[in-house]
Amino acid sequence: MNILERIVENINYLGGAALFLIGLHTVVTHTNLIKKIIGINIMGTGVFLFFIAIGNIEGGTPPIWLEGMENPIFVNPVPSALILTGIVVSVSVTVYLLSLVIRIFQTYGTIDQKELAEIMEQEVPHD
Repeated sequence: MNILERIVENINYLGGAALFLIGLHTVVTHTNLIKKIIGINIMGTGVFLFFIAIGNIEGGTPPIWLEGMENPIFVNPVPSALILTGIVVSVSVTVYLLSLVIRIFQTYGTIDQKELAEIMEQEVPHD
């Protein structure tokens, strides 16, 4: 089995890892708070894809028993159910973070992390 076949077999895992790394790179390298939130969402999407890939079985069917089925191979439904919950949590966290960014912008007039650090350092008197 050559390397290309192995990549094709594991493309879902690699895609999840790639999305996670792209999101991590975005969070680490950008100072704009909205870009950081987008990076966190991309990381979450990578985790969701990875969990869905774990629950998949090649040749598996949805876990619904029908008459006449002999020794069916079912796909595990638990990762999919967990991902639905994760998506709801992810959307809620995103809305909360965006509301915090709006409040930060209203208070300080910027959403750049470096500028915020400078403004906050000037506000706090050092002993």
